[in-house]
Amino acid sequence: MQIAVISDTHMGTPPSWLDAVYTRWLGPSDALIHCGDITSAATWSYFLQHDNFLCVRGNCDWDPELADRLEPMLSTQLGGLTVGATHGWGPRSQVPHTVAQAFGPEYDLVCYGHTHARDWSVVDGVRLVNPGSLGESGSLALVHVDDHGGMQCEFVDVF
Repeated sequence: MQIAVISDTHMGTPPSWLDAVYTRWLGPSDALIHCGDITSAATWSYFLQHDNFLCVRGNCDWDPELADRLEPMLSTQLGGLTVGATHGWGPRSQVPHTVAQAFGPEYDLVCYGHTHARDWSVVDGVRLVNPGSLGESGSLALVHVDDHGGMQCEFVDVF
C-alpha cells in the first residue's frame, strides 16, 4: 500500500504543474492525505478526484467552505493501520511533540504539517511524517507500507 501525504499547499487556484504531480505520485496512491493549509475550495475540489482523499483544516484555511467541512484532526484505518492526521499548532520546534501527544502510541502513523519541514521520526512512541510544503518547496511524502505493516518513507521533490 502507498499513502501520499501532502501539506501546506497554500494555493488559491491549482497551478498547471499540479496535474503532472497528481498523475505521477498522488493519483496512483491508495490514499491521499492533506495535512492542512489547503487554503482554497478550488484546490480542495481538485484533490477530491482521488477516491480516498482525506484532509484536515489548517490555520490558514479561513475559506468558509473549508472551515465548515474540515476537522482539525482525523483518525482512519488504512490497510490495517490506525492513521491520524492534523495540521499542527504551537511553536514550530514543539509541533512534533505536541502532535505525538495529541494522538498517542496507539496510532501506527500520524501525518502532520504546519512547519513546512520534512520529518520522518518517532516521537514519544509515535511514528510521524511531515511532507514539507507542496506549494512552497514542492515536497511530498510517499509512505510505503508492506504486507506486515512495516513502513518506509520516500520524500519527493516535484520541482
